[in-house]
Amino acid sequence: MKNREGYEKILAVAFALLVWQLSAMAIGKSILLVTPFEVLVRLSELIVTRDFLSSVMFSFVRIVSGYLLALIAGSAFAAIAGRHHMAEVLLWPFMTAIKSVPVASFIILCLIWLSSGSLGIFISFLMVLPIVYTNMLHGLKSTDTRMLEMAKLFNVTKLRKLKYIYLPQLKPYIVSACSVSIGLSWKAGIAAEVIGIPAGSIGERLYEAKIYLDSADLFAWTAVIVAISVLFEKLFLHLIRKAYQRLERT
Repeated sequence: MKNREGYEKILAVAFALLVWQLSAMAIGKSILLVTPFEVLVRLSELIVTRDFLSSVMFSFVRIVSGYLLALIAGSAFAAIAGRHHMAEVLLWPFMTAIKSVPVASFIILCLIWLSSGSLGIFISFLMVLPIVYTNMLHGLKSTDTRMLEMAKLFNVTKLRKLKYIYLPQLKPYIVSACSVSIGLSWKAGIAAEVIGIPAGSIGERLYEAKIYLDSADLFAWTAVIVAISVLFEKLFLHLIRKAYQRLERT
């Protein structure tokens, strides 16, 4: 079954590349749409440049930092809101506002408060926070009350309740929150860099590609962003599942 899914995904990617190639050939202007081969060539040239790794690390560290901070803060807020209804009520307008306000509005507003170098951290944090909070809060509210009553009856410690009741219950919610929010953190973080243009970032490279109408550069850097985002998501979710496997064995 897994092999079949793998073949289907490969076929889907091949079809997408074919559509891309035919579209580029039909347009016939590389300034509007380059071919996959041109992007691959440009990507191979970028990888060996001196500034490639530094740009990737600049953006990676900031976006991942914002993501991890949001994961911690969202979980903490959800734990407080799940325990105290008034906290949930007080947090509701903030989470609703963050989910509703366009990312560009937050970026422009935050440029007044923050330096362009730290903008990616804060925007990634801000966009991921409500997703983590909402998922974790739903998970906590879905916890089996009979299990909690039994734990209270037998004076089970808070640490044991966390380990054997809450964490197993929260697993699908944590995986779902992480899966959805990782891609969003990269979209928001890179958007912040494109507007704020911090020196040495991937966002700066995308902005330069736009200024010089270099479509090959634009597509190549976009491919880098997608690759890093997907690899980080796979690695992070793998670590979460490994952590749960260890928890189940203890």
